[in-house]
Amino acid sequence: MKIAVAMSGGVDSSVAVALLKKEGHDVIGLTMLVTPSEEAAVAAREVTQMLGIPHYLFDFEDVFTKQVISVFCHEYSLGRTPNPCINCNKLMKFGVLFDKAWDLGAEKIATGHYARLENGPSCNRIQLNKGIDHKRDQSYFLYKLNQEQLAGSLFPLGDLTKDKVREMAAEMELPVTKRKESREICFIPDNDYPSFVRKHLTAEYKSGLIVDTKGNILGKHNGVINYTIGQRKGLGVSSREPLYVVDIDNSNNTVIVGGKQEIYADEFVVKDLNWIAIEKIIDPMTVKTKIRYLHPEAESVITKLKDSTVHVKFSKPQMAITPGQAAVFYIGDTVVGGGTIDRVLH
Repeated sequence: MKIAVAMSGGVDSSVAVALLKKEGHDVIGLTMLVTPSEEAAVAAREVTQMLGIPHYLFDFEDVFTKQVISVFCHEYSLGRTPNPCINCNKLMKFGVLFDKAWDLGAEKIATGHYARLENGPSCNRIQLNKGIDHKRDQSYFLYKLNQEQLAGSLFPLGDLTKDKVREMAAEMELPVTKRKESREICFIPDNDYPSFVRKHLTAEYKSGLIVDTKGNILGKHNGVINYTIGQRKGLGVSSREPLYVVDIDNSNNTVIVGGKQEIYADEFVVKDLNWIAIEKIIDPMTVKTKIRYLHPEAESVITKLKDSTVHVKFSKPQMAITPGQAAVFYIGDTVVGGGTIDRVLH
């Protein structure tokens, strides 16, 4: 089978391509250039040269800027907190890169994600499951993929732990073995989101009021772009008790703060839904919902609303439910589906 492997120049995708070659597949490596840095491309090319397989480099910087960076900046400027890696997977790695793979004659495209695929037991649908290494599981980032994208995908690392992958990379003497793993957003390596958004949008953000949940004015902010739900440090106001950002009212350019107990909520609405394990939701479902990547998913009931959104009700309040972030629904290790948090019902 001819398999194209999306190579980021890291340990995971490098081990994935080496494993598939070892299994006897006709393997090619594909790398996307999405930022001016060519470090990832150089690292990926070293691996493909060592393994003796073709390597193709595609300059997707313009489309990445339009479909990922600009969307991220727009949402962030409105006081929401999007996860750009999710859109990148849907539109870039499993989108435009998929198209290049098919043009090159590939039958499947593989990535280094820690996730697993299987045919659903009771319906004609492909299931997306967590990788066995739950600490490294990346199914959360893949919830937007449709059935066609999942059908064309392979995740060779889904049954492996991260420690085992690093061990295999060392045994195979891959040149990326000692390459450090980045946890930042690739296009914001210094993690300074507000500065990046300002530069990208070339916009000025007006100062406004900081108020408590009763509407009392506590101070002024220098732009809602500098605040996120759950933030505690750098609020610019003093109080006898620690204060947190409870909400951001972008329409009134206001930041609402409160005590720790006030950043907990148990109900919210999710839009822009994608279903994987089911075709659509009909009746209320009991699931476990993850509201950000590092959030331990919690028991909840999801109910369909009339406007193609779902209402989520946690059995216990959760901290800092944030509009713009992804909410992903699980039953056991299986991704039922997910969407974007639209509004929190305090």
